[in-house]
Amino acid sequence: MTTPTGTTASPVTARLAEFVDGVREAVGRGLPPDVTAYLVGERLAPFLGTADLLNPAQRESAPDRYRQHILHAEPDGSFSVVALVWLPGQRTAVHDHVSWCVTGVHEGEEHERRYRLVPDGLTSRLVAVEDVVNPRGSVCGFAPPGDIHRVWNACGSTAISIHVYGADIARLGSSVRRVYELPTSDER
Repeated sequence: MTTPTGTTASPVTARLAEFVDGVREAVGRGLPPDVTAYLVGERLAPFLGTADLLNPAQRESAPDRYRQHILHAEPDGSFSVVALVWLPGQRTAVHDHVSWCVTGVHEGEEHERRYRLVPDGLTSRLVAVEDVVNPRGSVCGFAPPGDIHRVWNACGSTAISIHVYGADIARLGSSVRRVYELPTSDER
């Protein structure tokens, strides 16, 4: 099925349904966003790299940009599970998010540059604060504010990551709150 935003949703595997049940339990506790992200990350880690997590349609890429597959959107809007499929060289813009987020690398590796927003007179600029390489099996989570970053696939093969957001991405179309087009300094 194609959503209005051009993302895709397709039937879930039994393994993915098991993961979604674990996320539902963690989110249902009603804890603060940072704690929820931590708990969801604990549930995601054992599923990364398993061959039967995604069906073939959920592993499909796009030639011009990374591809988003919506795997699950909870009916009450409390969370969504998305697979992002990245061909070599594909990247995001510098951005932040609408909600807490947990990401895990299912296949390949992702590179990430994290930024800090710094007032600069009457304007602002971004300063790179950390570069991270996330290999297969790695999990990270965060809750806004302070979640400004860029992600890309710098390896020579396809990368797939699983993202869990504390929002209804099927309805919103994206987890991105804001794209930053400010001057950046890659010096830390």
